[in-house]
Amino acid sequence: METNSLKKRDLKIRSKLFAQDCVKLALLLPKNDIGNHIRKQLIRSSTSVAANYRAASLGQTKKSFIAKMSIVIEEADECTFWIEFLQDENVLKNIEYISVLKEAKELTAIFIASRKTAEKTNKRNN
Repeated sequence: METNSLKKRDLKIRSKLFAQDCVKLALLLPKNDIGNHIRKQLIRSSTSVAANYRAASLGQTKKSFIAKMSIVIEEADECTFWIEFLQDENVLKNIEYISVLKEAKELTAIFIASRKTAEKTNKRNN
């Protein structure tokens, strides 16, 4: 299998696993106003990362890929925000956040690098 294709498949799996981990984290939140609000936001943004990355990977135009990746980056960064917010407010034990927060930051960096590469390639081809 081609390396680029393997990376895309791995990121599809990785982003889906990230969404699943965020959902599991969200379900641990207390059943109060703030817990309910953040639960919905974290579930929405994390599943959006996986779904939009999957859509970006369909091999449409570079312009379409870049636009979808921008959404993926925005949603991944939003996940980081909500997880950091939970951590800052000591809503759950710190151990619950560490791996999910690390993954949110890593995925965001990967998606930013991917978009930058696509933008450079797109500019060279135009």
